[in-house]
Amino acid sequence: MAQFAVEREHAEPVAAAIANPAPLGLCAFALTTFVLSAANAGLFKEAGIVLGMAYFYGGIAQLCAGMWEFRGGNTFGATAFSSYGAFWLGVGILIQFQPALLATTAFGFFLLGWTIFTGIMLLGTLRLNLALMVLFAALFLTFLALTIGALGAGLGFIQLGGWLGIITAIIAWYTGLAGLLASGKSAFSLPIWPRV
Repeated sequence: MAQFAVEREHAEPVAAAIANPAPLGLCAFALTTFVLSAANAGLFKEAGIVLGMAYFYGGIAQLCAGMWEFRGGNTFGATAFSSYGAFWLGVGILIQFQPALLATTAFGFFLLGWTIFTGIMLLGTLRLNLALMVLFAALFLTFLALTIGALGAGLGFIQLGGWLGIITAIIAWYTGLAGLLASGKSAFSLPIWPRV
């Protein structure tokens, strides 16, 4: 018995199993994007409704998913979820405390920076899977339309960005569901078309 206790003391630590944080990050991104995009598309006017989601679901939950991706060794997922979580926290602060900035050229440059970052992330998907490639391509087009609108092209581009954002959210929900189904014993699965 004493020998067993000594062996347990010197045994290698067992790594704790970590659940896949990607479905959480993708669904948090999708829902928050969907609500704000619906406002941008002109489906309703109260954009402040997104505040709670921007802070907690799109912001904190997605930021946590990013940190868990770091722990899991997924650099792409960690960078994407942490960055877009921070994006949502920043947008929430702007909507709550500086809403007048949303109608300025400065906000257009804010969006331009996110367009460039999303283009970089799109390049990072080229060896991952088709679902992520389509998601980041749609997100890039969303940011591009919103940037053009914010830099002076007008409400038509903002509304286009809203509709593209709704499409982006649907793709993110699909990709999140595919990951959720693959993480458990599901009766069916959804293809993501992995790249080689």
